[in-house]
Amino acid sequence: MNTAAPSDLPYLDAFPAPSHEAWRAAVDKVLKGADFEKKLVGRSVDGIRIEPLYDAASGARAFRAQAGRWHVASRLDHPQADEAQALAMADLEGGAEMLTLAFAGARAARSYGLVADDVATLDRALDGVMLDLIRLRLDPAPQGRVNALMVAALVEKRGHAPSELSIEFGLDPIGVLASHGSLAAPWPELGRRLAAVIAALKQRGFKGPFITVDTRPYHEAGASEAQELGAALATAVAYLRALEAQGLSLAEARDAIAFTLVADTDEFLTVAKLRAARLLWNRVQQACGLTPKPATIHVETAWRGLTRRDPHVNLLRGTIAAFSAGVGGADSLTVLPFTAALGLPDAFARRVARNTQLILLEESNLWRVADPAAGAGGFEALTQALCEQGWSRFQDLERERTDDQQGMLAGLINGHVQQGLARERVASAKAVATRRIPITGTSEFPNIRENAVSVLEVAPVRKSPGQLGSTVARNPGEIVKALLGGLNRSEALIPPHDGLAIDALPSHRLAEPFEALRDKADALPQRPTVFLATLGNIADFTARAGFARNLFEAGGLAAPSGDGFAQNGATDLDALVGAFRQSGAKLACLCGSDTAYVDEGAAAAEALTKAGATVWLAGRPGEIEATLNKAGVSSFIFVGCDVVETLERAQAIVSA
Repeated sequence: MNTAAPSDLPYLDAFPAPSHEAWRAAVDKVLKGADFEKKLVGRSVDGIRIEPLYDAASGARAFRAQAGRWHVASRLDHPQADEAQALAMADLEGGAEMLTLAFAGARAARSYGLVADDVATLDRALDGVMLDLIRLRLDPAPQGRVNALMVAALVEKRGHAPSELSIEFGLDPIGVLASHGSLAAPWPELGRRLAAVIAALKQRGFKGPFITVDTRPYHEAGASEAQELGAALATAVAYLRALEAQGLSLAEARDAIAFTLVADTDEFLTVAKLRAARLLWNRVQQACGLTPKPATIHVETAWRGLTRRDPHVNLLRGTIAAFSAGVGGADSLTVLPFTAALGLPDAFARRVARNTQLILLEESNLWRVADPAAGAGGFEALTQALCEQGWSRFQDLERERTDDQQGMLAGLINGHVQQGLARERVASAKAVATRRIPITGTSEFPNIRENAVSVLEVAPVRKSPGQLGSTVARNPGEIVKALLGGLNRSEALIPPHDGLAIDALPSHRLAEPFEALRDKADALPQRPTVFLATLGNIADFTARAGFARNLFEAGGLAAPSGDGFAQNGATDLDALVGAFRQSGAKLACLCGSDTAYVDEGAAAAEALTKAGATVWLAGRPGEIEATLNKAGVSSFIFVGCDVVETLERAQAIVSA
C-alpha cells in the first residue's frame, strides 16, 4: 500500500491516498465474518508471519561486490572426460560463463561426476576451455584437497598466470562431513591441512576464494530458511577459527570464504534469504572487528524440489528459483536441468537450463537493478525476520559443545543438527502428504499418461577406494609438482587416521513418497482402476469427481469418469452398478453433492457393496457418517487427508 508523500506523477494526487483502515474494512466485508488471521495471514516453516499486505518500508542493504549480471554456471559432471568436454564446450558456446567441476564422489554429482585421477585426464576434460576467459568453481567433495591441487597443477601446465584467473576451489570439509558422514583426520589436523593448501595456492598467485560454505546438504536434509542461514554462519565461523589457529589473520580467513546457497520455488522467502545472508555475514565480520566485505554467493536451484514425474514442470520450478536468485542478489547461478532427478541430463536439458537464465538476463533485464526488492514492505519484513531467525539458529549452534569441539562441528558430532533437521523433515513430509504443500504434476494434477524424457545413458560411478595414499608426507607445493609429473590421485592422498564419523545427512526430494506409489502402480501388469460412482447430474458431481480423480491418479490409479447415471433428477443405481461390474475395478468411490449423499449415498453404497466393491466416499460425511458406514462406506477422502496413506490403502485394495 502506498502511503508515501505525493510522487512526481501529478495525476496520482487527484485521488485520495487509501488508508490501511479502509482496506481492512473492505476486506472484512468480503470475508463476511470469516477469521482474517486464518484466511489471509500465512506463516513460514520458521513461524515467520506473512501478511497479505505491507506498507512500503526501508531496511539495511548489503550489495554484491560488483553490480551487474550474475554469472551463468553449468556443471561439468559427466564421468568420461571426452564426453564431459563436449558438453562443457556446448554450454560455453551457448552462453554459460562459469563451469562447476563436479568430481566423482561429490554429493551434488548425484552418483555421477568427472572421474579424473590425474592431471592429463582433467586437461582432456577441459580441452578447449580457456581458463583465462571463464570462471571456474569446484563442487565440495571428498578428496577436495587433491581436487584443488590438481586444478592448480593444470593451471601451471597450461602456463596461465594464476592471479589472472577466477577460480573458487570448493574446499569444504565440514560440508563433506555433513553429507558423507566421515572425515579422514581429526579436525585440528584438517584445519592444518586446509591452511597449508590455502597458503600453497596463494603462494602460486591464486586469489581464491578457497573455501565454500555449502548449505545444500542441510537444505536437502529438510532445513528451513533460518536453519540454512544458521548452518552457513556457524560453518563460516568454524573456518574462521580454524584458519586463525593456523596463523592466518581474520581478514585473510574471511577473504578465503565463499558461500553456496539454495533457491527454491518460494519466491519471497528465497529473495529474503539471500538478502539476509549478506546482512548476517556483514554482522559476523563486524563482530570479528573487520570492515565488512560483500559475501561471494553462488546459488543453485533446489534439488529437493525436483520431481521424476511430469518432469517438464521442473522447468517452471527452475524459472521461479532462478528469478528469485537473480532478484535476491546471486553472484553466480546454476539452474539444475529439468531431467536431473532422472539421470545425467543430456545436451537439450542443459541448454534449457542455460536459456532460463539467459532470458532472465537478456530479455527480462533482472540484473539492471542492484537490489530490486529494496523498499518493498513484504521483502523488507521477511529479510529482517530471517535475519533475526537465522541469527538465533546460529547462536543455538554456537552454544553446542563436545569434548574438544564447539559450534557447527559439535552440533554435527553430537547429533543436534541431525535432530533439528529430522524434525523439519517430519513436518514437511506431513505437509506434502496432506497436500498442504502441493507438488504440481505429482501430488496435484498428475499426468499418468506422461511422455518419457531422455537422459544420457551413463552408469553411475562406483569408484573403488584404491590405495590409501602415499606414506611419504608431502606438502601441497610438492604434490602439485608431482601431479604435473604424472602422480595419480590415490598417491596424493594421505592415509586416514583417527578421523571423524557422524550420522550423514540424508538427501531428500519432497516428491519421493508419491513417486514410490507411482512406481509401484506402474510395475503392475496393467494400470489399476478406481471406479468413480457418480451420483446425480453432472453439475452435481463434477467437483468431487475431479477431486477424487486427481487424488487417485497421484498414486498411479486410473479413475475415469463419464457423464454420470442421472435419471429423472436422481441416480439410476442399476446402471451405476452395471458400469462398476463392467469396469473390473475393486474399489468404488462415491462422488456427488452433500444432498445426493443424504438422499442416495447409503443406497448406492449398499448396492455397490453387494456387487463386490470396497466403497469409499469423496468428501466429509458429517452427520450421516454412521449411516454411510452401515451401508458399506469404509473410508472417506477429503481435502486435508493424508493422501500418501490413503493411496497406500487404495493400492492394497486394487492389487489384491
